[in-house]
Amino acid sequence: MMKARVHVMLKDGVLDPQGEAVRHALGTLGFVGVQGVRQGKVIELDLAGDDVEAAKAQVKAMCDKLLANTVIEKYSVEIV
Repeated sequence: MMKARVHVMLKDGVLDPQGEAVRHALGTLGFVGVQGVRQGKVIELDLAGDDVEAAKAQVKAMCDKLLANTVIEKYSVEIV
């Protein structure tokens, strides 16, 4: 059994209202110097099998079809 970890973030240039809200809240709490925040998500998958390359290809297909909106999001896949 393997575990895959997918990091999904908005692409550069895409507005991130949640990240901006976090940046503003940090400033309100007295944390100065935070000039930008980008918020994303992490998805962990438990996978059967032991072929790392096949697993990576399968998870990339999952990202392209469901886990990430590739028009506005980028992702990275890590097999751990």
